[in-house]
Amino acid sequence: MAHLPFFPEQASSHAKDVDAVFLAGMGILAFFTALILILIVTFLVRYRRGTTAERDNAPNTSLRIELLWIGIPLIISIGMFAWSAVVYYRLYSPPADAYLVDVVAKQWMFYLQHPEGKREINELHVPLGRPLRLRMISQDVIHSFYVPAFRAKQDVLPGRYTSLWFQPTRVGQYHLFCAEYCGTNHAVMRGTVEVMEPADYERWLGSGSSEGSLARQGEQLFQKHHCGGCHGPSQNVPAPPLQGVYGGRVPVTREGDPSTNFITADDRYIHDSVRLPKKEIVAGFEPMMPTYDQTELSEADLLKLIAYIKSIGAEETSK
Repeated sequence: MAHLPFFPEQASSHAKDVDAVFLAGMGILAFFTALILILIVTFLVRYRRGTTAERDNAPNTSLRIELLWIGIPLIISIGMFAWSAVVYYRLYSPPADAYLVDVVAKQWMFYLQHPEGKREINELHVPLGRPLRLRMISQDVIHSFYVPAFRAKQDVLPGRYTSLWFQPTRVGQYHLFCAEYCGTNHAVMRGTVEVMEPADYERWLGSGSSEGSLARQGEQLFQKHHCGGCHGPSQNVPAPPLQGVYGGRVPVTREGDPSTNFITADDRYIHDSVRLPKKEIVAGFEPMMPTYDQTELSEADLLKLIAYIKSIGAEETSK
């Protein structure tokens, strides 16, 4: 798209697909708009007052025209829908080996956390050619993570994890915007994504100070808030064990519903178990879990706890 100055450059693996769908849709709209306009002008000129055009016994209907006018747009619409659905599916189906970076949006900044412990604010460093998945949540209002050069955009919601992935294809710096009006200083909520050669990225990742991996920081929070007193091996209060729980099926009961349902212990489940502990109660246990609001555990802290619980699940599985 270099010859179209109003288009940002294509810097991700699916940018061409998104542009192709967009331009095809615009082309179809332009074609039919021009066709209708030409027909209107033609009829206005041909049948204007005073012309000798034949007006007697004009047909009221034409089956052929009606079939064409219904059939052609229908075929085009179905084709565009199928094409767009394929592109959409690819946009929201990250590879299994995608590198995970956590994003917490809040007025008016993006906080980004790499699993090795590196933290950034309004900047994101990524390696060239490697699929990257963002796990995102908002600490206050609705935001939107938008990198035009990657054709990547996803709303970031309070109390709910959303996901976005891309694979950079060009080294360079690219604009990052919040594309959802989020308050007074929405216009200053922007940053950059820097795509680096893999070797340069590894050097950057290992430079500077680090507080340890995300899982290690989560373990420290686990100890700080005395979570082991209920969920640890030497528990004082009967509570569900956490070793090996991540990714497994958990029997729960819901408020007002005495029946037992099995759900997957994923990021959402662990998040809600801390924020809304009475929403889903593990079958056989009393609802004794205290509620932790954002003054005690921020969304960034919760991501660290999730990483820790996931890590002890992996340890338990490998034994």
